[in-house]
Amino acid sequence: MTPMTVADAINSRMSIRAFTPQAVAREFITELLQLASRAPSGTNTQPWKVYVLQGQSRDTLVDKVCAAHDALRANPALASEYREEYDYYPEQWVSPYIDRRRENGWGLYGLLGIGKGDKDKMHLQHQRNFRFFDAPVGLMFTIDRVMGRGSLVDYGMFLQNLMLAARAYGLHTCPQAAWNHFGKIILPHIGAGPDEMLVCGMALGYADDKDIVNTFHTPRVPVAEFTRWLD
Repeated sequence: MTPMTVADAINSRMSIRAFTPQAVAREFITELLQLASRAPSGTNTQPWKVYVLQGQSRDTLVDKVCAAHDALRANPALASEYREEYDYYPEQWVSPYIDRRRENGWGLYGLLGIGKGDKDKMHLQHQRNFRFFDAPVGLMFTIDRVMGRGSLVDYGMFLQNLMLAARAYGLHTCPQAAWNHFGKIILPHIGAGPDEMLVCGMALGYADDKDIVNTFHTPRVPVAEFTRWLD
């Protein structure tokens, strides 16, 4: 397969929320990770660690985390047991970020016919994260806790490389911070060491083009809104 141009891969990349069961060969995943590893990192520290879940290892983790997610809904007091190790989102939301977040959430739920008060459907849709949106490949990314916050910047470039490499060769992804609350379940399952912290998860596979959820495209603000030119 001839890969897409960089511009086409960037413009066609999106968070896919429904995948087909079509398998992805280990050799192909290895090639994508090799490409991703060319990401820059401060003093070439290369802080990423990747765990690839397929088959039974994937399915067992899905069952464990979905059960915990259900239990958390039944008993919100369990929230203290399932805390993310770093703040992905701010403690207090302000504009324009809260406005964009709401636009994203209600745009997706509106497409799926989920009303604001329909907590059952919201729960099930959120749980789709913990099923990797049916993708055959689940990825978990960890980092040594000793590393500084700058290494998370490096990690972001690695993740973007991976997503663009996948897209260039016809695959799709969905990066997922939703998993971060369940690190106490995920880290032992994948065999991560005691000094590792979960950064995020990711679904990888082929998009189900027949599913309406994959028609959801998020907008971007124009360059003029986030750029200041200094002459």
